[in-house]
Amino acid sequence: MKAKVFFLDRDGVINIDHGYISSPDSFDFVPGVFDACRTIRKNGYEIIVVTNQSGIARGYYDETAFMSLTTWMLGEFEKERVNIKAVKYCPHHSKHGEGKYLLDCSCRKPEPGMLLEAAEQFDISLSESVMVGDKLSDIEAGRRAGISHLYKIGKDEENKENDYVTRDNLHDVVIHFFSHSDK
Repeated sequence: MKAKVFFLDRDGVINIDHGYISSPDSFDFVPGVFDACRTIRKNGYEIIVVTNQSGIARGYYDETAFMSLTTWMLGEFEKERVNIKAVKYCPHHSKHGEGKYLLDCSCRKPEPGMLLEAAEQFDISLSESVMVGDKLSDIEAGRRAGISHLYKIGKDEENKENDYVTRDNLHDVVIHFFSHSDK
């Protein structure tokens, strides 16, 4: 049986997006995120974080700083009894990257590379999975990967396809999903 996953963008979904966060002292969890994630896990879904990290590409911080912050974040989730299956990240940018990070890749959202890689690595049913992001590029990545349940955090910008739901935060997404979908 294939796994079902909530794919979560990081900045703006898990933590307040302060822009180019590279250390725990500037990382503020969104209120209610741990409860929401416990509900996701309790209902049989894995959690995988998929995050564009152009701060690496731009030279604002390096991959070591990103990995250190990620280890700290995962530790905070563990303290809250939440298992995060994996964190996938894209360190590239096609216009603003430096050196090896100046790359037009298939992993930077809206491209679906991180989602497709996770699906292959962990035997995930993308059609039964959920994508939650705060930007249209997150929604587009989910759409391109074949994810059926798409949620955007924040104000509805231009839901032309009418194929995603807008909610204020992850907690509201979880309430909506588990009360309105056939899962």
